Amino acid sequence: MVENVAIVGVAESDLGVVAPKTVLQLQAQAAKAALEDAGLTTRDVDAVLTAGGDWGWAPSMLVAEYLGIQPKVTDSTNIGGASFEAHVGHAAAMIRLGLCEVALITYGSTQRSSASRSLGRPGPAHYTEQFERPYGPPLPVGAYAMAAMRHMHDYGTKPEQLAEVAVATRKWAQLNPRAYKRDPITIEDVLASPYIAEPLHLLDCCLVTDGGGAVVVTSLERARDCRKVPIRVLGHAETHTHLTISNMPDLTLTSAATTGPRAMAMAGVTHRDFDVVEVYDSFTITVMLTLEALGFCGRGESGAFVSGQRTAPGGDFPMNTNGGGLSYCHPGMYGIFLLIEAVRQLRGEGEARQVPNARLALVHGTGGVLSSGATCVLGRD
Repeated sequence: MVENVAIVGVAESDLGVVAPKTVLQLQAQAAKAALEDAGLTTRDVDAVLTAGGDWGWAPSMLVAEYLGIQPKVTDSTNIGGASFEAHVGHAAAMIRLGLCEVALITYGSTQRSSASRSLGRPGPAHYTEQFERPYGPPLPVGAYAMAAMRHMHDYGTKPEQLAEVAVATRKWAQLNPRAYKRDPITIEDVLASPYIAEPLHLLDCCLVTDGGGAVVVTSLERARDCRKVPIRVLGHAETHTHLTISNMPDLTLTSAATTGPRAMAMAGVTHRDFDVVEVYDSFTITVMLTLEALGFCGRGESGAFVSGQRTAPGGDFPMNTNGGGLSYCHPGMYGIFLLIEAVRQLRGEGEARQVPNARLALVHGTGGVLSSGATCVLGRD
């Protein structure tokens, strides 16, 4: 069990459409707010971890320069939407080894303002992409649609069951004043929305927004002097199985099958112990595949598992409680917002969407085209 590391600060930047703000301004805004949340300043930070942005290589170098930080440790690991759950694990290891004491994790994107999608940006086909790009699949949605179609073929999963996820998540968003989409939707609305890549409808797909976020991780000893109750990092695991969808070993089994058990074993907990679950919801099928791979239900059973609005407010499996990437925000790499919401739930700061007596949370990020996965187990004393 990772007993001596905690998250002590979380914050978002402005969300939605933020022009003329830049990616760096969003990261700085979120970083300042997260450090204030922790009762710290940039002078306390000695590790910077970031991914994404619009400047290519070494984003942690640019963020540190912009914030005036000379870190002892730097990390620009980018495994897509799972990057930030991976960063929490990296920060925890660095802190336990004594390499640093206060780690700042950041992300920012202006993909809506700049009308771009980092995962779908046109460009030359490199390496194994050459076996996919010339044939025109709309990526990333086309890859997820292939997984959804395979799940339907193998297990009889229904479009209505996918829609359950979108409807439940929108109900959580209705309780969150910062959510980008708050109008109520029904299963019929999801099924009536146009196909983007069959069988995925428009309302099966995540938002396209701007936004940024930040997370502050430190030693439990240092956390005792911070402003908010520390949320312990109890377990962590990460991996990836492929880069391109044509090389995915099994279209209906994600890497969460590896990271979930490892993170839970490290934390010494079981599925029954979790009060709240935050999983990446780039598409409704992402959620269903993740729940199966994590072991909350068996393979092919996620359709039944989410039916009856089980994951909605008032259900017995609170999930994606801020509205998720489907309704709250999705600036290209959503994983940092999973961490932010989990911390707020464990602190009791969820306001109208607060899960009663939440003490233990599972957070799982997914990156690429079901390519990477990272799981964190977070808990409050």
